[in-house]
Amino acid sequence: MPVNRVPVLMLCFFVLASMMYPQDERTPIDWEASSFEFDRRIGEDVRRLLGNVVFNHEDTRMFCDSAYLYSEANSLRAFSNIVIEVSDTVTMYGDRLFYDGNRRWAELTGNVRLTDPQMTLYTDYLEYDLDNNTATYTQGGRIVDASNELQSLWGFYYADDKEFFFRDDVLLVNPDYIMETDTMRYNTSTEIAYFFGPTTITSDDNVIFCRNGWYDTQRDIARFSRDAFFTNREQSMTGDSVFYDRNRAYGRAESNVVIRDSIENVIITGHFAEHFENEGLSVVTREAVMTVIAEGDSLFLHADTLKSVYDEQRDDRRVFAYRHARFYRQDLQGLSDSIVYLMTDSLIHMHYEPVLWSDSYQLTADHIEVKTTEDEVEWIKLHDAAFIISEEGTIGYNQMKGRQMKGHFRDNSLWRVDIDGNGETIFYIRESDGDLVGINKAVSSNIIIFVDGTEITGIQFVRQPEATLYPPGELNEEEKLLRGFRWLEHRRPLNKDDIFDWR
Repeated sequence: MPVNRVPVLMLCFFVLASMMYPQDERTPIDWEASSFEFDRRIGEDVRRLLGNVVFNHEDTRMFCDSAYLYSEANSLRAFSNIVIEVSDTVTMYGDRLFYDGNRRWAELTGNVRLTDPQMTLYTDYLEYDLDNNTATYTQGGRIVDASNELQSLWGFYYADDKEFFFRDDVLLVNPDYIMETDTMRYNTSTEIAYFFGPTTITSDDNVIFCRNGWYDTQRDIARFSRDAFFTNREQSMTGDSVFYDRNRAYGRAESNVVIRDSIENVIITGHFAEHFENEGLSVVTREAVMTVIAEGDSLFLHADTLKSVYDEQRDDRRVFAYRHARFYRQDLQGLSDSIVYLMTDSLIHMHYEPVLWSDSYQLTADHIEVKTTEDEVEWIKLHDAAFIISEEGTIGYNQMKGRQMKGHFRDNSLWRVDIDGNGETIFYIRESDGDLVGINKAVSSNIIIFVDGTEITGIQFVRQPEATLYPPGELNEEEKLLRGFRWLEHRRPLNKDDIFDWR
């Protein structure tokens, strides 16, 4: 009986080994050729196949001019005019092939092409996993489809999903633009590109940069995020998220939006922006601010909505600020329901209850114009119900009123005021030592007033003057104020952050 013990133990060992290391059950590679021979120089059980060679393995057919078949290893090496029919849609070509039938894995080299109905892949080295229908190249390749040519150093293709993954020196060339990135996923059926690294898209009209996003190359629409940046070389727009429709020349940005105009030296910020490239129009909302950059003193303008419009025929850009518009500059502050800023002329128009402050003067009217030249105020025009007020210490207010007024400035300081129509004034007159002489009330159709700071240095009554100097204390409080008087110092922006406080 001991004689039978060893075979039983050996049988158990082989059964256990077969369970631990299951045998590969892949079907052998079938073949046909014009001729064949055994080549013992290469190895035992190696066939050399010549002429019209065809291999069939499971659902794959392979063609070539010549090949070595390793029957025991269930693999082959093929040469010249190689064609692999992977499926009804995917076909591969190359100069040389190694195929492992057990792993269903192919390695193609030399003038490699992979085609399906949507695209053609070109490379010099390609690995293909036939079980999973995936292709990999690591030494450079390019694909060409109906609209684009795309190349990269490394690529991975899911044939069933029609999706490529590209990495390293990725370049997509479209008739309208060029896209460069580090990492990209591209669907050859939808022609949508997804990018996951620094990406630049360059066209004749603009340049786009981002670190994450997608681009639908069929419909020419895209969304960019992470440091998204759009520029047409004169203007640029950035935001946490940027949407762009190339066909409509339309861009939209959200969160931390910054629009820069390098020609006009203007920056507009906010949290939502739309840009209509063909119309030269940009609209910014949600904490919108325009900054007019100047070497000496920048101007900061805020409103519920800022709209920038460029007129190509007139070569003119205008910014419209409406609803709760306020601006601050160190030497000039103002507010009104709406403001129009003509960049080319450096002209500000204020509409609907405008108020303007310059040094110690408050200026109001139905409509105000401000002209600046080389970062300085040149003149201010007050149209209809014009009123200029300055505080006279703690005892009262110097006042100028008329139908129209024009204030002239030197070194950003008011030095002359022209009143045209229905002129009225109230001035506190003092001795040279500062003692109060009295209160002068005057009426004249037209008046010219010269000032130095808060001091009145001269008055010219042009037509029909009537002036009375009242001793101190003779006028009651109501008589010290012209009709329509309003002191609005509490609404004055005191710094650039105050432009958000609509009082």
